[in-house]
Parts: sequence; structure tokens; C-alpha cells
Amino acid sequence: MHHPLASSLLDPADPPERQREKLLAITEVLMRRVEQVTDDSGAAYAQFQRAAMLEDQVRSRTRDLERALDLLNQSNGRLAEANRETEAARQNLADAIETVQEGFALFGPDDVLVMCNSRFGMHMLDLRDHLKPGLPFDEYVQRVSLSRYLALPEGETPQDWAVKRRRRHQDRHVIFNVRLIWDRWLQISEHRTAARGTVIIQTDVTDIIRLEREARERMLDDQARIIRATLDHISQGVCIFDAERRLVGWNQRLGDLLSIPMQRFRLGVGFGTLMERLEREVQFGEGMTAQRFADWVMAGPGRPALNFELQHGTLILQAYAQEMPDGGFVVSFTDITAERMARAALAAVNETLEARVMERTLELADALADAERANASRARFVAAASHDLLQPLSAAKLFIGSIEAEQLAPFAREAVTKAQNALDSVEGILGALLDISKLESGRLAVNPVPVRLDRILNPLREEFAALAAAKGLRLTVIPCSAMVISDPAYLRRILQNLIGNAVRYTREGRVLVGARRRGGMIRIEVRDTGPGIAEEDQDSIFREFHRLDAPASASEGMGLGLAIVERACAALGHPLGLQSDLGHGSCFMLQVGRSEGLGEALIPPPRPQITQPQGTQDRIAFLVENEPDLRRAMTLLLEKWGMSVLDAANAEEAAALIEEIGILPDVFLVDHQLGEGMSGLEFIALIRARYGAVPSCLITAERSRDLAAACAAQDVRQFLKPIDARALEAWLSALPPAG
Repeated sequence: MHHPLASSLLDPADPPERQREKLLAITEVLMRRVEQVTDDSGAAYAQFQRAAMLEDQVRSRTRDLERALDLLNQSNGRLAEANRETEAARQNLADAIETVQEGFALFGPDDVLVMCNSRFGMHMLDLRDHLKPGLPFDEYVQRVSLSRYLALPEGETPQDWAVKRRRRHQDRHVIFNVRLIWDRWLQISEHRTAARGTVIIQTDVTDIIRLEREARERMLDDQARIIRATLDHISQGVCIFDAERRLVGWNQRLGDLLSIPMQRFRLGVGFGTLMERLEREVQFGEGMTAQRFADWVMAGPGRPALNFELQHGTLILQAYAQEMPDGGFVVSFTDITAERMARAALAAVNETLEARVMERTLELADALADAERANASRARFVAAASHDLLQPLSAAKLFIGSIEAEQLAPFAREAVTKAQNALDSVEGILGALLDISKLESGRLAVNPVPVRLDRILNPLREEFAALAAAKGLRLTVIPCSAMVISDPAYLRRILQNLIGNAVRYTREGRVLVGARRRGGMIRIEVRDTGPGIAEEDQDSIFREFHRLDAPASASEGMGLGLAIVERACAALGHPLGLQSDLGHGSCFMLQVGRSEGLGEALIPPPRPQITQPQGTQDRIAFLVENEPDLRRAMTLLLEKWGMSVLDAANAEEAAALIEEIGILPDVFLVDHQLGEGMSGLEFIALIRARYGAVPSCLITAERSRDLAAACAAQDVRQFLKPIDARALEAWLSALPPAG
């Protein structure tokens, strides 16, 4: 059996004092029962032991309960303190937002009103009783849209306003104005919080909007005064009409131009009044009538600007009508009488000038035609004279070449050498004259292709090294493997002339040749430490037969090199520049385009070194040449080299002679221009068609690219007049032995 106190002891809701009292009562009862009951078997002692153990357990449980009670009391104290602080913070927040001058409301993440101050909704008295925590945002918007204090825009229903308000609520930050009755305005500022709540602030901006409205009205008044002052001071007559075609603005100048008294102008006057005056007193210009102008006025918005002329008495007016943004229009009238009179006077003067200009133009055309004919005649004369001079020059060189210089006396050998040098100089001058003739006549055919600069610069270094060393100059050509776009032959000729001039005119120091990269271009420079060129002379040095330090001469140069350089650069499109410091040297610069491709043009190989001929002995050469002197000179030269020579004056004679003797020569030397009949190339083609691929060379004074290409295509070696005897001897020596 359990004591009733024991069951009540297990109630944890009892305070510790009550539980202790129960335990003490139980202990006393148990002690009395131990004292009263005597058990010989020792049962009483066992009960006493159990009672003592139970007392220890009860005491331990009591201590645990006391500690738990202390902790519970501490927790309850902290919770109470936290509740007091929370309530104080809430009160402080409520007090703080209450002091805010604007209306303030906080909606939670679920769009339910958490709190607001008394100013929120103060402008809508029919909402104040509903602005309590727990109000949904949609209901708040619905009540605002139906408020009698809200002034809805014209044509907008409360439902439309509510839809737009909810749409704005989807944005993170929103600021807009709401108009209320009695011409009052609220600015609504809505922002999201970090906890995804919404803060709404209402600010009364009525005073600000009214001030802005007053400032705008004042500005419009000021603008109206400025416009009035402007209209009164401009030289045009101006009238302004509104969308109803009523007069709203004008100036004094309008009345002066149209001879209308100013009292006739007043606000609200219809356009018809002005139109009646125009129809009665004004004559419209070409392409314009009063009806067309009236139709334009009545057309309404979207009409294009209108420009026409009027004549009012002796005045000629330029009218310009243009629509304004509000649907009205403005018409301006400008007095152009003086301009028209000046134009008429100018037209009369122009007619006189045109007649004089036409007369002068015809005179200039005749002079230009004469100049062009003279220039063409000069070019043809130079080309023809140079070509004719090449024939005897070739003969003279060949005659001199056929002389056995070793068998002559020293004096005669020196004379032969000087004659050979003189002929070389004449050959160079004739070549330069031919180049200039081609450049001026436009017959120069350039062929720009990719070419490596070192293939041109390296041979030039070898060519001028000995000459520079003989003068004590240091010639430096900086290696450059860049690829450029140019005509290899003419680029070499340009650089050859520039380097030759630098070596010729530099007395001491050095000549430097190099290339610099400049973007997509290569700038080739030829620098020297010569006497320099004065600025006033830098243009004249490019003229023919002009030398700064001495008159042109065959021995010192005819002054043709830079003339050829300038014209060749122009034909190739290579900009040419010059920098010079008088007394310190000069620098000629040539801009050449870079090539990005991998291909390279074939450059004519340098002239082969002439060695003692080994293969000309006992060979038969057939010479076809129509010039007797040149034919005799060539015959002497070939016989000097141990060859047997058959000759003929034309192709027909040569073909007949071969048929007659029945012997095929080892080599054919054929002049290109054989007079009437077939040309030299045609004769070679005929011989090869009959007898097979016989070694042949063409001797010509024609330096055209087409002829050179034709020779290359037919495997015919070409020699230009005047003939280089050493080159001809080398080619004959290299021919394979006769089969």
C-alpha cells in the first residue's frame, strides 16, 4: 500500500517547501513504525535501512529540484526582461515613426500591414478607421481607389487606378505623385526592405507643385515677353495662329510689309481676314495660288512646310509657313526685293562674264591642244631620235669592241678606252631620255609584284662599293628582307639613281641606305653627309638637266636621274620625300607598301661575270640586220671571236640563203625591225618551224615589256641596243656545242 503523501510527493507542480514538508512527514511516520514494531527476524532493521536509503534519494532529488527551480526562475527573469525590452523597442519605434513628418507604413513580406503612424492616410479621412495592423495590401489599394478624396485622372476608373497601383507595387523602388481633391498632391515612395517587407512613405508636395506651377507660369510669361521683343526686332513679318486658325501673335513688321494697319490685328482674329487682304492686294509667285495656300491652312495637323514668293506692289516677299506642335501654324514674310534686284544684276553680269569666259576657254583650249600636240611631238621626237641614235651607237660600240686593244700602241689603247667610256655615257643619257619620254607620254607600263628588298639592295651595294671606296666614303646598306609591292626593275632604277647621286655629291663621310617599318608601309631612306640642298632648291632638283653644283655635262651627269626618280615614283604610287640640312647632308625617303603574301617576284639576275670565251670558235652565226653599218660591225666582232658569219639584210633574203647553201647555222642573231615584211621574232619562229629549236637571239632598241614577254615565251634571248659586247660574247660562249 502506498501512503497518500507518497503519491502527492510525485506532483512536480508543488513548490520545493511543500515537497520537503511531505518528505519529513513520511520520514517521521516511518520512524514511528520502526520503533513500534519489533521483528526478531531483523525485518525492522531492513526497513530502517530502506528508509535511510530513501531519505538519501529524496534529499538528492530535492537538491536537483532546487537547482532546476533556480534555473527556471533565472530563465523567467530573462524572458520578462526581454519582453520588457521588446515592448520598449516597439514603443520607441512607434514613437519614432510618429515623429516622422511624412506618413509611414510598414507591410510585412506577406503584404499585410504591420504598423503605421497617424500621418499615414491623414489626407483620406474615409481610410483612417481601416488602417490597422493586419490590413492586406490589396484591400488597402482597393479602399484608396474608392476614396472620395482621390482625384482620378480624366477618363480613368477606380478599377483602372487600382490595377496600375498594384503593378507599380511589383517594382523594388517606386516614386510617383497622386492628386487629391482641392488641388492637393501626395508623393508616394515605396521601397523594399531586406526582409522583403514594404515601406511606404507619403509626403505632402502640394506646396512644391504649386511653386513649380507658379515658376512655370512666370517662365511662360517671361518667354512670351521675350518672344514679343524678338518679334518686334526681327526683320521678317510674322503672324502666329492657333489650332483654330485664330491670330495669337504678330509684330509691327508684318503690317509694314503687307500695308495693313495695326488696329486690324487683334487676338482671336480669324485667318480669313488676312487671307482676304492677300487675295486683294498680293500677287502669288510661280507655283502658288491663294486657293492652294488656303487649302494648306485648312488641312489641319501633319501638313508639310510651305515656301513661296509674293509680290506686293514693288516689294518681293518670301513667305514661309510651318506647322507648330499644338496644331497651329506660323507664317513669316521676308523682304527679298534687294536680293532679287541684285540677282537680276548679277545675272546680267554673268551673261557678260560667261561670254568672256567662253571666249577665253576656247582660247585656252586651243593653247592646251597646241601644248599637248607639242608635248606629244617632243615625246615622239625624243623616242624616235633616241631610237635612231641607238643604231649608229651600237655600230660604234661594236666597231670599237672589235679592235684588238692589246695590239695597239699605249696612246691608241687609251684613246679607244676613252671612246668606249664616252659611248657608255651617251648610252646612259639616251636610256634616260627614253625613260623620261615614256614617263611623260604615259606609255610606262609598271607591274607591281611582291619583291624582297634585299634582292635589290644587295646588288646595289656591290655595284657602288668600289666607287664609294675610291672616293674614301663609307657606304653602308642595312640588310632588310621585308617584302614590298613594287616593280622590281623600276624600284632598282630609282634606288640606283638615289645612291649614285649620294655617292657622286658626297665628298667625305658616309652614305647610309636602310629601310624602316611604318605600319603597313616600308620607308626606304638614302642618307648622305654631302653639302645638303637649300630649301629653295629642293623643288628644282627634280627638273631635267638641272644640277646644283655645276652645269649638266655628259661626263659629270646630265641631271636626269632625279627627274626619272620623281616620275617613276609617281607612276608606281610611291610617295617621295626629301629632308636636307644645308652643309650637313640630305635624306631621300621612298614609301613602299608592304606585302603580306608569301610569293616573290622574279628579279632579273645580275649581269654575269664575263670570262674568256671558250665556245665561239669555229661556229657558224647567221646575222640578219637591215642596217649596213651595224651589220658590218657585228660581222667584225663575231669574226674576232673566231666565228664564221653569214649575213642578210632582211628575212626573205636570209631564208633564201639558207635554202641555197643547205647548211643550218649554229646560232641566229636577228634584228627585230627588218623593214617591211616579217619582224625578227616572226623570222625566228619561221626558222624554228622549218629546222627545229635553233639557238636564237633578238637584237632590238625597243624596250617594251610586251616584247620582252614575247621573247621569254619563245625562249629567245633579247639584247637591247646599243649592244653590250661582253654580254653577247658570254651568251654565245655558253651555248651548247653543235650536234
